[in-house]
Amino acid sequence: MAIDRGRPNPNSIKKYIKKVKNRSYLSKDFESFRTELLQYAQAHFSENINDFTDASVGGLLLDMAAYIGDSMSYYLDHQFSELSLETAVETKNIDRLLRQAGVKYMGSSPAIAEIKMFLRVGGVMEGTNFSPNKNYLPTVKAGTTFLSSAGIKFELLDDVEFGKTSVNGDLLCEYKIADDNSSTFIVTKTGYATSASDTTETFIIPDTFVPFRKITLTSTNVSEIISITDSELNEYYEVESLSQDTVFKKFKNTGKDRDLVSDSLKLTPAPYRFIAMSDRTTGKTTIRFGSGDADTLDDDIIPDPSELALPLFGDRKTISRFSLDPNLLLKTKTLGISPKNTTLTVRYRSGGGLDGNVGSNQINGIKSLIVDFNDSVPITDMISIRSSIDVTNELPAAGGENPPTLGELKSIALSYRNAQSRIVTKQDLISRIYMMPSNFGRVFRVGIKSNNSNPLATTVAIASRNSEGKLIISPDTLKNNLKEYLNQYRLITDAIDIVDALPANIAIEYSIVANPTMNKNAVISKINADIKSFTMIENFQIDQPLIISDIANMILNTNGVISVVSIEIKSLTGTVSGRSYLNSVGFNTSLNNDRGIIHPPKGTIFEIRYPNTDIKGKAI
Repeated sequence: MAIDRGRPNPNSIKKYIKKVKNRSYLSKDFESFRTELLQYAQAHFSENINDFTDASVGGLLLDMAAYIGDSMSYYLDHQFSELSLETAVETKNIDRLLRQAGVKYMGSSPAIAEIKMFLRVGGVMEGTNFSPNKNYLPTVKAGTTFLSSAGIKFELLDDVEFGKTSVNGDLLCEYKIADDNSSTFIVTKTGYATSASDTTETFIIPDTFVPFRKITLTSTNVSEIISITDSELNEYYEVESLSQDTVFKKFKNTGKDRDLVSDSLKLTPAPYRFIAMSDRTTGKTTIRFGSGDADTLDDDIIPDPSELALPLFGDRKTISRFSLDPNLLLKTKTLGISPKNTTLTVRYRSGGGLDGNVGSNQINGIKSLIVDFNDSVPITDMISIRSSIDVTNELPAAGGENPPTLGELKSIALSYRNAQSRIVTKQDLISRIYMMPSNFGRVFRVGIKSNNSNPLATTVAIASRNSEGKLIISPDTLKNNLKEYLNQYRLITDAIDIVDALPANIAIEYSIVANPTMNKNAVISKINADIKSFTMIENFQIDQPLIISDIANMILNTNGVISVVSIEIKSLTGTVSGRSYLNSVGFNTSLNNDRGIIHPPKGTIFEIRYPNTDIKGKAI
């Protein structure tokens, strides 16, 4: 009889096989864990423990194991949720995800106003023409501050040269003969001012090399870092990333074409550079410099690894002790130079908000006037001309906005992280508009639609707000800034048309059947407050419809309401009972009602401009 010695007997090894036990990994909470553990213990440990009641040792073990499982499940779900921008709730994780998406947090945005300045100056004969004396026309310097009637301070951004002439020698300002004096001219020139405050801080940097040195500015809501210089007069340039070693710098154009192009750009090396980061929690801005040491001569684009190699030359049987410092790789100037043993002077602008969006002709005061005259002008004439300077703003200031909310930042980041510094999709365009630096002003709402007459063009409708939070026509300055900003990122074959998103002003009137035991006025007041909160302009986007059933549900859920009799949406234009709805779009709400959904006209946004009077209720 042949015996197969290479194959074991199944019956002889059966006793060594461990019995398979059924396990479930679907439990997620305490009760599910305890139920599964109880079934498992009763099935496999019933001979050892019979009592699994709450007061028994077996119940204690079940509760402890279920508690641990529940806690581990919670933290696992929480940590997984913190990996996504849509579900993250912890501040540090949200800030980290926003930075990874390329979104820079911006605080309050300052308003931009177009300031028209007037002055009186004597006239002279130039040939056969009687015109203002060019030699007497001053320059109002940047930094001059104006005041609105509400006390909001505006600072002039650039010098305003009243005596600036064209290539042909003609004055570029507007002027006319004064009504009360035929020998005097009223000269007018326009400049731009911001509601942000100009601040200068100094930082003493010790004689210690620190790669990626950081300093934090004192003020909050910093909208622009104007300049950073050290005591050796080195100028630091702001870049998008520390690997960017060149910047575009603006220079005044003195050529013959200066009438057409006022400034020229020059590509400038930036060995001294920095990036600015704002903290969403504190609102403060931190400046981070490069990692290079100015005392070294390391100009390698990529650090040389041989400088850190083991010093093994020849046939050595013994090796002496030595140390390697990986930080030496950071001292290359590839990422910029870190300041050391110097004093940094940082000049920046901060502040902003809706308060800066003052109305027309509200900026009419001068707080501090910085004027530069020609040396040949007599002192008496300087005093006379200086005292005659007056200012106003014919257009309302706009662009001021409060800091973006967390929800707005998340929605921007979801589109922005795929943009890759260019505009391809509509989402790229929207996120890029919302991410325009706050010192250029901020757009409140953006709407995108295709241009029917040009397949390569996109129409962008924008809306701005005034200091009261009401919609206004966006000023030309904001549109020009937006045009210049978007031009850096658009594809060469694309065109972008920027238009105004007009408000579609509406009123809501309703009637209800109230509970006889309730105070009808109190019920109506509660409903009006709820509708006012629901229809806040912050809750609407351009082209977003209004759903009547949402308002009906809100009314029905109010304590004291038995039924809703009627809800009527009315369109308002012009002036009604002394209330101005200028710039609003009139439309027929009945024709735009599609099964209880009211659509605004294309490129508009719903607004209840005066909620205290435009929301009316009646209790039967």
